[in-house]
Parts: sequence; structure tokens; C-alpha cells
Amino acid sequence: MGKVVASTNIALDGVVEAPDRWFFPFWSEELARSAHEELLASDALLLGRATYEEFAEFWPIATGELDIAERMNGLPKYVASTTLTEPLAWDPTTIIEGHVPEAVARLKQQTGGDILLLASANLMQTLLEQDLVDEYRLRVAPAVAGGGKRLFPEGSGTRTMSLVETRTFDTGVVALTYRAKGNGK
Repeated sequence: MGKVVASTNIALDGVVEAPDRWFFPFWSEELARSAHEELLASDALLLGRATYEEFAEFWPIATGELDIAERMNGLPKYVASTTLTEPLAWDPTTIIEGHVPEAVARLKQQTGGDILLLASANLMQTLLEQDLVDEYRLRVAPAVAGGGKRLFPEGSGTRTMSLVETRTFDTGVVALTYRAKGNGK
């Protein structure tokens, strides 16, 4: 059975999505290598519509990070959307139809490895509400975003997790990997 691994950049105030690009000053070659390792360990990508559209514009023509681009372009992609229609230009991509949590639960049954959920704050929140996220990989920037969508919104309930890895990067970003408790992973 596969596991959903939610990977995102996060500010000290819990913001994962904000109008400005607050995380970019903290990106480095070391973080790029880590992202590549994360992609190599994954069997599929899971994306929300907005993230998918942003990635689909960039990755097929990316020139600077060829190894990452090759992996991003080659992995099977699953996108949660009610507005996109197939066929999609960024192949291989499948639109998740119907009730998203049920479809993701089925996808976990069909996949043997990691299903990497990148960014996609709305989708991440939908799946965490249904306890479908098995692991959280949070790259915490030494910054306060000051406003925006938080990973765990007010009223999302209490959750207990196990810290399984920490890593500090050259720009001050700290990567924290947490495993959700109670799901057998």
C-alpha cells in the first residue's frame, strides 16, 4: 500500500500559501538536491489544480534543473480538479474524478510507494481532514509570512505526530518530517 507524503514550504507562522513568493530567498542548491531526492523516492505526484497548472507551464520547458525536470515530467501525475478536462498536455496526468478523498484512498491501495503531494494547500487540507496524509515533510523557512493560508487552519482539530527526521539547510531552512500517528505507517 502506498502512502501520501505531503511536502510543502512553510513559514514560522504556519503559512503555506501567500500572495507573495516569500520562500524564494531561502531556496538553494542544497534544497534543490533534497527536492530531487524526494522526487526519486516517489512513485507518483498528487497535485491540486492551481499547482498543476503552474507546474505544467514550467516543468515541460525547464532548462536549469534538468534532472528534476526529467523526473517531474516522467512521473505519473494525479490532479484534483473539477474544471480541467482530459486530455491534458502535461503527460502522464490523470484527473481525479468524483469524491477526492475516496479516489486518493483507492490510489493508495493501487500504489506501492510514495504519492508525493506537492504544495496544493487546499488539497492538502482536504486530505488531512480525512486522515489520508501519512507523512508531512515541512521545509520551515526562518520567516513570518504575515498572512495567507495556513497548513492547519483554525478548527482543524488536534493531531499527534511522530518526528522522524530533521535536517538544517545552508539558508536556515529546517526540514521536519513527521509521520501521522494511528494509521499504521
